[in-house]
Amino acid sequence: MLSIVSLSLFGILNLFLGFLKSSRRVLLPATLLFVALAFAANLLDWNEQYLWFRNMLRTNNQFINFSGIILLTTFLVVALSRTFGKDEEHTHPAEYYAIMLFSVAGAMMMVGFENLIMLFVGLEILSVSMYVLTGTDKRNLRSNEAALKYFLMGAFATGIFLFGVALVYGASGSFNLAGIGAYTANARALGVSPLLYVGLLLLLVGMLFKVSAAPFHFWTPDVYDGAPTLFTAFMSTVVKTAGFAALYRILSASFGGVYGYWWQILSVITVLTLLVGNVTAVYQNSVKRMLAYSSISHAGYLLIALAAQTRQSASAILFYSLAYSVATVTAFGVLMLVSEQKPVDGRPDERYEAFNGLAKRSPLLAFALAVSMLSLAGIPLTAGFWGKFFVFATAVDRGMTSLLVIAVLMSVVGIYYYFRVIIASYLKTGDGEPIEIRPLYRVILVLTTALTVLLGVFPDLVRHLF
Repeated sequence: MLSIVSLSLFGILNLFLGFLKSSRRVLLPATLLFVALAFAANLLDWNEQYLWFRNMLRTNNQFINFSGIILLTTFLVVALSRTFGKDEEHTHPAEYYAIMLFSVAGAMMMVGFENLIMLFVGLEILSVSMYVLTGTDKRNLRSNEAALKYFLMGAFATGIFLFGVALVYGASGSFNLAGIGAYTANARALGVSPLLYVGLLLLLVGMLFKVSAAPFHFWTPDVYDGAPTLFTAFMSTVVKTAGFAALYRILSASFGGVYGYWWQILSVITVLTLLVGNVTAVYQNSVKRMLAYSSISHAGYLLIALAAQTRQSASAILFYSLAYSVATVTAFGVLMLVSEQKPVDGRPDERYEAFNGLAKRSPLLAFALAVSMLSLAGIPLTAGFWGKFFVFATAVDRGMTSLLVIAVLMSVVGIYYYFRVIIASYLKTGDGEPIEIRPLYRVILVLTTALTVLLGVFPDLVRHLF
């Protein structure tokens, strides 16, 4: 709880720091300090369980684990904002850093909610923040279009979500997860109102939109492509982690009694998400757009653990979220540096060709990129391999053999488009000057790369915490 309150206060403090004459030099280290303090505050409640706001918010080890991943990812993304606020488009960096902190507070509320109203509050704080951050590149028409599209489609998704909440309340008479769970637990003996099934379906639609699951993914490629790369990295990691944490909490705590109804729906959505994400990513010519479709495919893998709903689902989702977030931050970090080296028509060059000969220009960037791609592909000795292994294990425990076969086949497809970047970096020739890497930027890339390999070799280092 202290971490959520501190993030809100730090966000307000960031706004005041923007009035300082030397604000551009102060804001980055200050924001990093604020996130680090929130991370430390988050750990204070380890092995403790509390209820806040009239039992609307719960803090426990699961909350701490998911929140820890969100805060770690935020720290890494903020640390990569080396030129943020120095361009004409970024004339108000204090506001943008503050919005990022507010969005993280909303994401953490989505992780620990005990009441559907609290989930809605956290969801809206996160969503509104992301609408603003998507459109921060004001002179870029693609950024403006992305923000408008994200806002309009997000508003419709929120409306559908609220309609679902109303129907679930009408059926169960409660907004609390425990109250809804008690109602669905008697489904076989007493029966359940049809309103509950319709409400649950609408809840799923609203939440699946947030995690970019097909067929609710249409906003993702354009929004990810149009938004500034820094915020794309933030969006593809923090939002996805918070969304899946919320989905798991809803389904496990409230709708276990009607599992036979919703697992089939999720299975169909999982297959569709895996197919759309992986197959479409093959045909992309832009690395940034490929990573957008890649994020859709990873939502599909996480949905497997969600649909299986076994004892290992929570730990599988946690480990996968950590592995995916670290590798994705690395990939976007390298993309920002490479794409800005030789702009095309005044815009960053995000094509595969921009990575030609990267190993000669910058061995560190090429190696970090290669490790991140291998992890996203699920190659052994990387964190991504164990993430997929744990997710697939939940499907085995539940007996979802057909779903597992499709997931494995799609993983093979994913190897193709991830290796395109590695091949361009090491096997193709390209011109260009060596890429300058600032010290903090270098430290973050080394840290994320080392963490990806370390978790790939010793996954039990963190898995026992879950």
